[in-house]
Amino acid sequence: MARLAQTAGLTDIQEEILATVRTFVDKEIIPHAQTLEHGDTYPADIVDGMKEMGLFGLTIPEEYGGLGESLLTYALVVEQIARGWMSVSGVINTHFIVAHMLKQHGTPEQKEKYLPRMAAGEVRGSFSMSEPELGSDVAAIRTRAVKGESGYTINGQKMWLTNGGTSNLTAVLVKTDEGAEKPHQNLTTFLVEKPEGYGEVLPGLTIPGKIDKMGYKGVDTTEMVFDGFEIAADQVLGGVTGQGFRHMMDGVEVGRVNVAARACGIAIRAFELAIEYSQQRKTFGKAIAEHQAIAFKLAEMATKVEAAHLMMVNAARLKDSGQRNDVEAGMAKLIASEYCAEVTQESFRIHGGYGYSKEYEIERLMREAPFLLIGEGTSEIQKTIISRGLLRDYQSRG
Repeated sequence: MARLAQTAGLTDIQEEILATVRTFVDKEIIPHAQTLEHGDTYPADIVDGMKEMGLFGLTIPEEYGGLGESLLTYALVVEQIARGWMSVSGVINTHFIVAHMLKQHGTPEQKEKYLPRMAAGEVRGSFSMSEPELGSDVAAIRTRAVKGESGYTINGQKMWLTNGGTSNLTAVLVKTDEGAEKPHQNLTTFLVEKPEGYGEVLPGLTIPGKIDKMGYKGVDTTEMVFDGFEIAADQVLGGVTGQGFRHMMDGVEVGRVNVAARACGIAIRAFELAIEYSQQRKTFGKAIAEHQAIAFKLAEMATKVEAAHLMMVNAARLKDSGQRNDVEAGMAKLIASEYCAEVTQESFRIHGGYGYSKEYEIERLMREAPFLLIGEGTSEIQKTIISRGLLRDYQSRG
């Protein structure tokens, strides 16, 4: 049993879930990840396996057919899946965020309508905040929903939808006319049901083809274009307009824990590959792990893996306890993503020239790790969130 990234205080059920997922990753994901990733192929068989295991309902309450597990369990599962292949964790990440938003903020009718089918994996979620001309400045959203007699008409363009083509329920943040002075109070989340696929999937709704990416292959990333798209008023999340920013930020806190977990998973895998290779590769008559230069790299890598894991676990446990965790989730996301990039690069260096070959797994990790520096807010955005929270908590009395 590996000693890194262990979590104290887990229940027997949590341990059983993680053991099952770890076995699934070792047998069904790692052996196929290279071929699927290089072919940019959607992991349909792996996704079906996750459905059978009930992972799509992991955090959905039992009353809706889910397992009712905590954010911590979810994060530890994501960590293991990302250890196998980050793209697979991306398939379930947006799904979990939408399920969380529905569970916390949906109307009783919306929960009954969607959560049981989400738990079964029949309805798969994605969410959309960003647009082509804005990054983290969510208040500058231009996509607009205008109220009519029978509902709303949406016009605009959304960007960077993970699972945009393979999901069939998308939580979309758009601008509505609330008359509020603060821009973020004029935002509303709509639940957009759509068929899977690309092109004009519904009248007024187009999902262009997949965006070609440096890494994070297999999982689809798309745009979403609204041109006179009509949607019923009962598809407003929670049934109340003007609350979309709050709903999305709650979901993003879950997403940041997820990104931290993914970063931990990649870092763990990069370390595993490095420590194994360094004991097999020999130079000057001994394994390179016996050279102090490499041994010190391994020590630093392991320390970063452990630190990132502990911060991720802390952020998840805070959210589970009902406490505000914006600072802790930001810290976990910041440190885990930065350490993931550093650990992956050190593993790449330990592999030497072989690390540059597509035959070796580390080449794929080198293209995946940078995404985590950007996803769910850049490191600079995390520092902004952290510093604001600290100034709030340590407000000067002078």
